[in-house]
Amino acid sequence: MGNRQRKSRRKAIRLWFIKRRSKADASHLSEVSDNDEQDDECMDGFFGRSLDMEPCIRNNELRIFVGTWNVAGRSPVGSLALDLIEWLHLKEPADIYVLGFQEIVPLKTKTVIGAEDPTEATNWNSLIGKTLNSKYGGAWLTPMIIPVTNDNYQYDGAAESDRRLSDYEISSPARGQTRTKCELSDRVGRYKLMASKKMVGVFISVWMRRALLKKHRVSEVKVSSVACGIMGYLGNKGSVSVSMSIGGTSFCFVAAHLASGEKKGDEGKRNHQVSEIFRRTSFPRQPEDRRKGLPLTILGHDQIFWFGDLNYRLYLEDNLARELIKQQNWSALQEFDQLRKELEEGGVFQGWKEGNIEFAPTYKYSSYNCNRYSGGLPSRAGEKQRTPAWCDRILWYGKGVKQLSYFRSESKFSDHRPVSALFSIHVEDQKCARSGLVSFPPSVPSTIPSKAAARYRARVVEMLDLQSYH
Repeated sequence: MGNRQRKSRRKAIRLWFIKRRSKADASHLSEVSDNDEQDDECMDGFFGRSLDMEPCIRNNELRIFVGTWNVAGRSPVGSLALDLIEWLHLKEPADIYVLGFQEIVPLKTKTVIGAEDPTEATNWNSLIGKTLNSKYGGAWLTPMIIPVTNDNYQYDGAAESDRRLSDYEISSPARGQTRTKCELSDRVGRYKLMASKKMVGVFISVWMRRALLKKHRVSEVKVSSVACGIMGYLGNKGSVSVSMSIGGTSFCFVAAHLASGEKKGDEGKRNHQVSEIFRRTSFPRQPEDRRKGLPLTILGHDQIFWFGDLNYRLYLEDNLARELIKQQNWSALQEFDQLRKELEEGGVFQGWKEGNIEFAPTYKYSSYNCNRYSGGLPSRAGEKQRTPAWCDRILWYGKGVKQLSYFRSESKFSDHRPVSALFSIHVEDQKCARSGLVSFPPSVPSTIPSKAAARYRARVVEMLDLQSYH
């Protein structure tokens, strides 16, 4: 610290105490006021800082990728890696990937009412992890990829730096090669699996860049599931959610699969399930939770993303819908979109937002010809007649969210096309910079007798002199 900067700081402290001393002559007390702008330049509460310091709360921009895909009960295969690369747009990598899937298992009686089997979710996590981290090539390590089996999960951020290599799956070295512990640690994947949750066929998987775990305090990662399918309580339909805090901002990600059907009144079933998910999703605090302001419900979060096969259809005859699709007249087609109508009229998702849709409907594609919608004229025997619709959607709620893109991918893996959106988010970082910060002892009262103020002034100047030489 130079002499000029040191003298400037000492002068600022002296000016502050001189002003307080002059007030004490009238009231016999030197009061600390939070309303004086000049005081704030010299002292903020009990902290003094130079004017070139960063504020204690900083906004940091994050890029969040949100994707949804109904995979029609099919298991992931290795050849899907190319489809995932196209879907995840890895040429412009995001900081966080939030992926929601529907029907990762066939919705049969056995899978709906039977015990949860994590096999398919684990296989999807493995493929996602390898795809996200493939740019490193060769052998790689990935976090444990088994999904959470209950709703009492909490990510232990404090233990992240102490995690051992045994906590990761280690691929075998090539013949004749050996690896040191240091080399292995360097090959840990760039993205870490923060949480994943499966309920029958609905599945969510959240990945984050490891560098963010060092930069931000990531905490309170919790999961929740709501089954609202058959009889209102079976898991063929419903949602899985992840709640987490990054710095001073809370996030909630909701992956949902709502009631199907294109008959009149089916949209009411979907609306009811949305209400049930809002009502029944909860993230209860654990006894060890230190923060009292943790969100307990979906709407208690700062930033919320709701995505999935929401199954809203078109109020339009099949032949007219196909004609508008042929013309690529997306704006005209959106005039008949059920979800758009609900958003405008406040039936559900009141105050929520969705980006402008500038792509073809994502459902339902023919299993005979994956480039053609199912049904239509002439239709093939046994082929389901379905009016094409934007069933797969991504919505958001909260201030400070900027959508950068909203698009569909062209994987022919299922009868749905994957949909994704990229967002720019500002999060609050509550960490204060240490450089140049002078902390006053917390024991100093808010009112200081004038004689004590003079002694305290001398002590602060002495502290500044001592600190400047360290």
